[in-house]
Amino acid sequence: MDEYPEPVHEPAAGALDPRAELREFLRTRRARLRPEDVGLPDFGRHRRVPGLRREELAQLAGVSVAYYTRLEQGNGRNVSAEILDAIARALRLSDAEHAHLTHLAKPKQKKKPAGRAQQVRGPLRTLLDTMDGVPALLVGRRSDILAWNRMAAAVFGDWAELPAHERNWARLVFLRPEYRDLFVDWEHKANNVVSQLRMDAGSHPDDPRLSALVGELSVKSEEFRRLWATHDVKDKCHGVQRLHHPLVGELDLHPESFHLANDHEQTLATYHAEPGSPSVEALRLLASWGTDATRAGAGMPPARTA
Repeated sequence: MDEYPEPVHEPAAGALDPRAELREFLRTRRARLRPEDVGLPDFGRHRRVPGLRREELAQLAGVSVAYYTRLEQGNGRNVSAEILDAIARALRLSDAEHAHLTHLAKPKQKKKPAGRAQQVRGPLRTLLDTMDGVPALLVGRRSDILAWNRMAAAVFGDWAELPAHERNWARLVFLRPEYRDLFVDWEHKANNVVSQLRMDAGSHPDDPRLSALVGELSVKSEEFRRLWATHDVKDKCHGVQRLHHPLVGELDLHPESFHLANDHEQTLATYHAEPGSPSVEALRLLASWGTDATRAGAGMPPARTA
């Protein structure tokens, strides 16, 4: 199955280095597996590194050690989908991790610049406004919050009071203390935000705004640095989002995400409550309070002036 990769060009200034990203992603995925996890004997008394050795992973994937070593060093442009599939199976990657590996190893040429402005279609804004009883928002690249309805503002805060560049989930979660109080399991929320940002970085390594965001958060937040270094990736999440709202107390909401048909870089996110639950009544209270609830939001302080 061996194929020999061709050299990779250096990244543009202000961009993430795809070779380094590929190297660290494969290394961290390999480190989390033990030989016994994949049916190999463990002669681990003299192991110098955690997890599988390169030669063990190469054996499982059916490639030579030399070939896999070159791939893990970041030389993956000429690798076939068949070999990537074999490596993904050997590493037991999730669907999101498999997609991330493919983006890193075989980045596609984008027709539009990665740093371009993100536009929201008028009908989408109308749709958000018609979803009266359900918090809903539109999220774009880099976890930017592009548009939202009144219920989303009542639950999460009045983002209209923030400068446009601060309407970003990663900035809110890691740099604004009130969001630590809002999310009952802040660590889980933070991990999801970083994991999704990693997916974005795999698809858009040449985005200078994304690189600048990662750099700023790495400087300002120790938690972000720690989570970013894990190289974990995850697609949009679902389940239960537990919140502690400053006006109505505990809220248990179920997030659902939908990629737009004409723009997969934008996602419609909704948060609904189980019928008949206390959270339904809490949302109705917030809706009835209107502007007062919106301004209270996540306990968000007044906007900062430039």
